[in-house]
Amino acid sequence: MRIWSAAFIAALSLGIADAAMDTTGHAQTVIVLKSGESVELHTVYYISNCRSIMVGVPQVEVLEGPPQVSLTVQEGMVLPRNQNCPNRVPGGTVTAIAKDVKQATEAKLTYRVKYKTKDGDRQRGHVYLLSLFP
Repeated sequence: MRIWSAAFIAALSLGIADAAMDTTGHAQTVIVLKSGESVELHTVYYISNCRSIMVGVPQVEVLEGPPQVSLTVQEGMVLPRNQNCPNRVPGGTVTAIAKDVKQATEAKLTYRVKYKTKDGDRQRGHVYLLSLFP
C-alpha cells in the first residue's frame, strides 16, 4: 500500500510539473502602442570584460514589420546589468515609435541590431509581437 501511494504521488507530481512547463517554446513579448506613442525596447552595447569594444553607434534594421512603426537607437551611456558590470559603457537604447495608425492592427516586428566592434561586425536579432491602436 505504501509503495502504491508513493508511486501515485510521484506520478501526480510529474503530471503537474509537465502541465506547468511551457511546451510551445519561448514566449514572445507583446508591445502595445497607440498612434504617436513610443516605447524603449532594450539597451544595446557590446563589451568584453565590462569594457566597450564598439566602434561607433549600433544601427537597427527592420526586417519585417508594419510601416506605421519605426525603430531608432538613442545613443547614450548604458549599464550592462546582464553581465553585472559596475560602470556604464557607451551604447544606446532601441526605441519603437508608432505613427499614423488608422486602425487596430496586430503584426510581427523582426529586426536586427548591427554592431561594429574591434573584433569585427556583429549582429543580434529580435522579434516582438505588436498591437497597434489609433
